[in-house]
Formats: sequence, C-alpha cells, structure tokens
Amino acid sequence: MVELEVFEKGLRILAEGTRLSLETLSVLCVLVGLLATLRRTSMMRRQLRHSSDLPFTKIRLGFGAWLSLALEFQLGADIVATTTTPNTVNLIQLGVVALIRTFLNFFLAREMEMEHRMETQARSAQDNTPT
Repeated sequence: MVELEVFEKGLRILAEGTRLSLETLSVLCVLVGLLATLRRTSMMRRQLRHSSDLPFTKIRLGFGAWLSLALEFQLGADIVATTTTPNTVNLIQLGVVALIRTFLNFFLAREMEMEHRMETQARSAQDNTPT
C-alpha cells in the first residue's frame, strides 16, 4: 500500500508540473502572438504609408492562430487537471475551453479559407488583365 501512495503522490506532482508547463506555454503563446501582431501591424503601416487601409483580416487571422494554439495548451492543462482531480469546477473549465477552442478553430478555418479564395481570385484576375 505504501508503494501505491508513493506512486500516487509522484503522479500528482508530475501532473501538476505538466499542468503548470502547459498553462505557461498558453500564456507565452498569447504574448508571442500579441508581439507578432504588433510587429506585423507596424511593418504594414510602414509599407502602406499612403494608404489608411491595413489588411485587417490577415492581421486578425494571424493573431487568432496564436490564440488557437494557446487554447490548445490550455485545453491540455485542463485535461491534466481533470484527470488528477476530477471535480465539477475542473470539468466545467474543460468543457468551456473545449467549446471556445472548437468555435475559434471553426471560424478561423472558415475565414482562412475565404481569405485564400479571395487571394486566388485576385491573382487570377491580375493574370487575366490585358497588358
């Protein structure tokens, strides 16, 4: 029995370290995504000095991809927390994060597909323009 208790304690410590690591990665993804988005926005502003129109969709989709990655890590952290201490609060957190992640990924994928389609149409229109 003592061996089992030692194993359970070790498993809890491992799970807690894994959860903390995943949550840290989640926060870092948001931070890196924010910095990358600010950098991209700044670069685009410099490139498009004479235009007030920034390609908002590309900037937003780029940041959304970072948020999606952060949610993946957060979901992993919640799964680890739920498996070691399955209580109502952990299960609700897991469900909420999974739901948000699912919706975000669905709409991101849809918008990225639409953006790709629009770029393809714009390229084919440029290729068909008489010179």
